[in-house]
Amino acid sequence: MMRVAPEKGNPMKNSLAIVTGTSRGVGQALVENLTEKGWSVVGAARGPSPCEHPGYRHYQVDLADPQALTRWARQELAPIVKQEGVGRVGLVNNAALIGALAWLRESEADFLKTLFAVNVAAPIYLMGWLVRNAPAGADLRIVNISSGAAHSPLPGLGDYSATKAALRLAGRTLAAELELEGRRPAQAAVFSYEPGLVDTHMQDVAREASPDLFPAHATFMKFAREDLLCAPRDVVVPIVEFLMGEPAAAFTESRFC
Repeated sequence: MMRVAPEKGNPMKNSLAIVTGTSRGVGQALVENLTEKGWSVVGAARGPSPCEHPGYRHYQVDLADPQALTRWARQELAPIVKQEGVGRVGLVNNAALIGALAWLRESEADFLKTLFAVNVAAPIYLMGWLVRNAPAGADLRIVNISSGAAHSPLPGLGDYSATKAALRLAGRTLAAELELEGRRPAQAAVFSYEPGLVDTHMQDVAREASPDLFPAHATFMKFAREDLLCAPRDVVVPIVEFLMGEPAAAFTESRFC
């Protein structure tokens, strides 16, 4: 079983982060940043991860499959999270599907089911699972990767926008419930974070989409052409600061670029 290592500079607290979508992009950059700081990290993605570090354990999990997700949490995550001495546990719900990149009127039921399973159902389940299973007294930090699309309509991203809006409100609700239970922000807090325009696979997919089917295609081409995309290693900094910090509120949100 993976052993959770002491946090650098704070031997009294063993820090563990659970991160989804760690095979590339923001998830990969976050693993690299946290392990460099002495955190133990458990990652999940459909494919393998390029991250190699003694403090990192990778699992290939299909988050669209509720049975696989539940089995992973119960059989693999639980023994790691419940180790004696774990003082801080972070969850970063980063994995997401981009959506159909088409007019909303063209939506297909099967694809919507998969999209909402990965982008909404899995993160909500993991948030609840962590609150139920984290060691008593452990500080909890939950990060939901959001998007400007959660607030503003962008033609062709209606399905994706709906999932991000749903996750944002779910995070706010969880924070309100934690407050209702009497937990102080230092004990448990939720962060809805918009990394903004990031140079990731999602941007590649959007630019490769058919201009005839994806109304916002020209917008994404402009992002790349005008060099507006941020590097993943830069946008993960606020996430790490939240995981390691002492929030003043149960729910906070911000945007990077």
